[in-house]
Amino acid sequence: MIPLPKCSAPAERALKAANIDTLEQLATYTKQEVSALHGVGPNVLLVLESALHEQGLRFTDSEIHS
Repeated sequence: MIPLPKCSAPAERALKAANIDTLEQLATYTKQEVSALHGVGPNVLLVLESALHEQGLRFTDSEIHS
């Protein structure tokens, strides 16, 4: 299990409250679902998406880019 990257405290609290503790868990959500969490803004989404990409993962609604 790959832990989430360091984010802002509000975003970390929101992710923890949604029981999202790992990148694998995060990859089961859509970007829209994660962005709807209070405390998760555009900058945090970029950090999370980048971390997912580095591990070969993506949000469930992301297109596959070659």
